[in-house]
Amino acid sequence: MNTRRKALKTISAIPFIGALIGPSIVTAKVAEEAVMKPLARDFFKELGLRTFINAAGTYTSMTGSLMHKEVTEAISYGATEYVNLDELHDKVGERIAQLLECEYATVSSGAFGAMTIGLAGVMCGMDEKKVAQLPNTEGLKDEVIVQKGHSIGYTHALINTGAKIVEVTTAKELEKAINKKTAMLWFLNANTEKGEIKWEEFVALGKKHDVPTFVDCAADVPPVENLFKFTKMGFDLVCFSGGKGIRGPQSAGLLLGRRKYIEAARLHTPPRGTTIARGMKVNKEEVLGMLVALELYLARDHKKEWALWESQIQLISDSASSVNGVETEIHVPPHANHVPSLKIRWDESIVKISKPDFRKQLVNGHPSIETVGSEKEVGITTWMMEPGQERIVAQRVRELLANA
Repeated sequence: MNTRRKALKTISAIPFIGALIGPSIVTAKVAEEAVMKPLARDFFKELGLRTFINAAGTYTSMTGSLMHKEVTEAISYGATEYVNLDELHDKVGERIAQLLECEYATVSSGAFGAMTIGLAGVMCGMDEKKVAQLPNTEGLKDEVIVQKGHSIGYTHALINTGAKIVEVTTAKELEKAINKKTAMLWFLNANTEKGEIKWEEFVALGKKHDVPTFVDCAADVPPVENLFKFTKMGFDLVCFSGGKGIRGPQSAGLLLGRRKYIEAARLHTPPRGTTIARGMKVNKEEVLGMLVALELYLARDHKKEWALWESQIQLISDSASSVNGVETEIHVPPHANHVPSLKIRWDESIVKISKPDFRKQLVNGHPSIETVGSEKEVGITTWMMEPGQERIVAQRVRELLANA
């Protein structure tokens, strides 16, 4: 803010300076500075890295999403001043809780980090001796019950605390598995259809046995309603990735829910140093960036954005299916990555290129285009594209298919 004011004062003073020393000298000086000013560095080019059109989605390997200008401005602002880290987290947590109509919130180091500190908060409460002893869980509740269909690699965020995963299939098995060592019930929203126990019953079982419930919604924005839905449903803790649909910093996330658990979770995070989450630091720049990204996301015209994605995906679908032997399917995943998406398939006796080779040609072309897929199909989304890039993708897809 001070820097901006100084700049404005400097700009407003230029006419006065010009009157004193003459307009020709001022003009010459400005021209000289413009010539001498170095061009912005192309860091990726310097490093020998290719950028690409993202037709795949918000994958970490592809660096998630692109942040809006307002978010990068907030990050730049955060780099200009010192501030107390805990106080910043306190104030931003309160602000996010107001925005999302929940009890409390904090900015975490991604959804993975939110899972680790959330469970740690449940296990240790506000007891700093217990906080310091993790991942030694002696004397602590250290079992997390998870449906088998939800037990994927990301549960490593939970066992980072020293906890053990207990897998169940039915509600009856879940109740039987609950004992004096049970710390939490964990639900993976992306795999909702792969578990027999659904949201409401899961929450009800937690409340019945006085066991906290946690739902991982890392990639479950959009729809925007999910930011409110699960805390209002009764889940004690909910986490989201910050660098996917919300388009905040890729290394940030959100932990929402019960104040007592989130305040306890914060005891495991920096600036405290003797904890399991010391390495899950969220700096002041990321905290501000995440807040602004959330504000922007909530203010967005979601219906208009959805209509844009539908028209973009339809354009690519029409372009691909215009080639003989090619079939397309437009679909919307029911939970994670819930956006209009495209599956492209073809008869390789007619279109003589394999799906992996097709994708490789898209990547190696100019510009490079990243997609997802398998041996059977190619998958495309447009929600991480810049406007206009869908036309480039549509043209390239048709050209490659037609030429094959």
